[in-house]
Amino acid sequence: MSLWQCTHSDKDSIRSVYSQYNTMPKKDKTSKSNLKQLETPPGPVTKVKDGEIAISIHAKPGAKQNSITSVSMEAVGVAIAAPLTDGEANEELLRYLSKVLQLKKSEIFFENGFKSREKVIKVAAAVSQEEILEKLRVEATG
Repeated sequence: MSLWQCTHSDKDSIRSVYSQYNTMPKKDKTSKSNLKQLETPPGPVTKVKDGEIAISIHAKPGAKQNSITSVSMEAVGVAIAAPLTDGEANEELLRYLSKVLQLKKSEIFFENGFKSREKVIKVAAAVSQEEILEKLRVEATG
């Protein structure tokens, strides 16, 4: 008897037997983006895929003195005692952050935002996210 000669109920039983033995394994519901979110806690300090750490900065140039003004979920507010001319504020920002984080100036650099107040600084040193965040919070309260 061919499949075309079977009754409707016979076809259903053939399908159920076929699907019972020929099923694809189900995909795991956790996607790569979910794993990244689990690995990296939310906040201004995040681990990037290349192993470096990124810090979101909201720069406030032209201040009387350098200081960490706030540490929020979006960014770290940094007041910079340097004018906007000729990249002086950016150089002072890197110098100040290297002092606060107790890193060499060569271990921190701009990822993007060189001409913007919203910047991303990358840290290429053997230091954890938690350590960086703690040092920034201590400087903000201190």
